[in-house]
Amino acid sequence: MKQLTLKGEFTLEGKGLHTGGLLKATFCPAPDNHGYKIQRTDIEGEPIIDALAENIVATQRGTVIGKGDVTVSTIEHAMAALYACGVDNCLIKVDGPEIPILDGSAKPFFDAIESVGLEEQHSDKDFYYVKHKVEVVDPESGSKLMLLPDDEFSVDVKVNFESEVLANQYATLDHVADFGTEVAWARTFVFVRDLEKLLQAGLIKGGDLDNAIVIYENPKSQEELDKLADIMGVPHHDANEFGFINPEGMHAPNEPARHKLMDLIGDMALIGRPLKGRIIATRPGHTINAQLTKTLRSDIKRQEVQAPYYNPNHTPLMDNNAIRAALPHRYPFLLVDKIIDKSENYIVGVKNVTTNEPFFQGHFPQEPVMPGVLLVEAMAQTGGLLVLTTVPDPERYSTYFMKIDNVKFRQKVVPGDTLLFHVSFMTPMRRGMAVMKGRAFVGEKVVCECEFMAQIIKNK
Repeated sequence: MKQLTLKGEFTLEGKGLHTGGLLKATFCPAPDNHGYKIQRTDIEGEPIIDALAENIVATQRGTVIGKGDVTVSTIEHAMAALYACGVDNCLIKVDGPEIPILDGSAKPFFDAIESVGLEEQHSDKDFYYVKHKVEVVDPESGSKLMLLPDDEFSVDVKVNFESEVLANQYATLDHVADFGTEVAWARTFVFVRDLEKLLQAGLIKGGDLDNAIVIYENPKSQEELDKLADIMGVPHHDANEFGFINPEGMHAPNEPARHKLMDLIGDMALIGRPLKGRIIATRPGHTINAQLTKTLRSDIKRQEVQAPYYNPNHTPLMDNNAIRAALPHRYPFLLVDKIIDKSENYIVGVKNVTTNEPFFQGHFPQEPVMPGVLLVEAMAQTGGLLVLTTVPDPERYSTYFMKIDNVKFRQKVVPGDTLLFHVSFMTPMRRGMAVMKGRAFVGEKVVCECEFMAQIIKNK
């Protein structure tokens, strides 16, 4: 799958939820591997902040990212819409310290993206595959996020608001393609019991009944309730009548749970890669969401390339017979068993290392270790299969090594290991010459890596 960006730019204007000021955000196409970035056009030098988890600086009533003294808040609704639409690269230009709240949901952003359309780019999407359970817990709040392996991205949310008006709720998104119909329209919400604290903290100055569901379930005097209504500029409400201050109520019985799900997607967008995994969230919120995204970002930064996803039950793209038809190598020097993934720019091969490999007889009889030079050769054969896809009639061509650089051996390979080879172009093919980067994995660990140049030559 290729990376996507916007086909054109669009601008949305509206109040800031916390500042109350009029704001304008312009969403612009961005080049390959740009990611999400937010630019403050109202500050000298127009600084740009990467929308990544390590830049989260606050999580009270919204996600705030910052760089030095420059911050941008309430980014989660826009991030959720970009992520759900499959946008990989976008520059957001905003003329203030927050993204406009609009109607309190992700729908205006989602609709604008759908309207302007998407453009396919040259580079491949770089997914983050969940390989094992990841869990973060906040004992004080009872919040817990659990991330599990899955073939797609999906989310389950369970919430408990400790309110007689708002019952325990859950929401599920099994397919991100359903975001527009199931989640995008869910509005933010606030309890009257929290309004005074938020107002005292200088927040929600732009909050009103057009951009938030306001829930009244703890008794207050009519005077206190009228005072809050005047501060927010909303109609007075009967202090004896519990429920929703908004005249229309909720758009769905579980709208708050759906909104929590949407916020979670927006926060997960800050890992910098589309995710393949299932999130099961109990009482999620921006603070615990940030804990999970920072955990995943640490893992991403620790390894430049994640080990390829391998399910031995899936049918390979090329089995051993297809590989033998493409490569001239034969026993005992054919070192790739199958190809499980391939695009224009990369290829993933597999070799199952058994105790019957002929080189183990001498390397070494009492401690069998696969020779490092054969690891490099196996990656070169995998890369050769990638190069051969660039020419018609590939069976009439062969690839030859010309140079090997920056070879590193990080761990020995022994009988019983399954090797995964990830080989990618470092530069475009020119005049039959290919420069490639290869990595060999056992499990999640890189055991060998190198850079090499190969030439493709037509057989006589």
